[in-house]
Amino acid sequence: MKAVESIAVVPVPRRSAPVACVAMVAERAILTTWRNPPIVVTAMVQSVVFLLIFRFVFGGAIASGELPYVDFMVPGLLAAGVLFSVMRVASSVAEDRAAGVVDRFRSLPMPPSAVLIGRAVGDHVLTISTLAATSMVAFAVGFRVREGFWGIAAMLALCLLAAVAFTWVFIAAGLAVGSVQAAQGVGFLVLPVSFVSSAYVPVSTMPGWLQAFATHQPFTVLVEANRYLAQGEAGLVGATHSGGYYVVAAVAWCAGILVVAASAAFVLFRRR
Repeated sequence: MKAVESIAVVPVPRRSAPVACVAMVAERAILTTWRNPPIVVTAMVQSVVFLLIFRFVFGGAIASGELPYVDFMVPGLLAAGVLFSVMRVASSVAEDRAAGVVDRFRSLPMPPSAVLIGRAVGDHVLTISTLAATSMVAFAVGFRVREGFWGIAAMLALCLLAAVAFTWVFIAAGLAVGSVQAAQGVGFLVLPVSFVSSAYVPVSTMPGWLQAFATHQPFTVLVEANRYLAQGEAGLVGATHSGGYYVVAAVAWCAGILVVAASAAFVLFRRR
């Protein structure tokens, strides 16, 4: 009688539920960020410092029509604060790549999209906290809205939509560059976009050759939409279009940037 050898049956790993995978990656991103106090403090303090400088140092020297400068500046600064907050994402993603974290996630039985979506969700916690802190300080130093509660709610919602789009831009950048230092450089390349816009001064005060770019670039569209949502028609200081146009255009820009950047991020994640 032949001996029958026992055969060990090893179960094939099943892919985890996508939502659970997203939650796991998001939790890791949140814990990694909030266990690093310098990152949290820098993100929150940076926007507040810019707010105080423009409110009390430059505010008296910048004309903003009949609208008080603080009411003109804050909607633009909140949009810029969102951009500043998510710039660090490129460095974080590049650091994870260098440490092999991305490769470890790729080897797990989870959908590839869950890794990137979880990262984006986790990074938004700090962005929301920064936006809330800056808004509270803005009201404390004199910022007021003419459109009431729903106006400020709509403006903050648009800022969060922009944060989603910008986050995917920097996720893609972090996957594309070769080092953490290069990822940091990407953030500084984007920084001038917030200044060559109507965030801090009316576009009409810029040199003629610069006005064409500043008027039509997406960040100006976002800022003008913010002002309109918060201040109504009074917020359209030197604007060339209606408030409704800016709101629709801002949403369209954010959606377009999100689709392109997220698609690029998924392609880069699969290739690397």
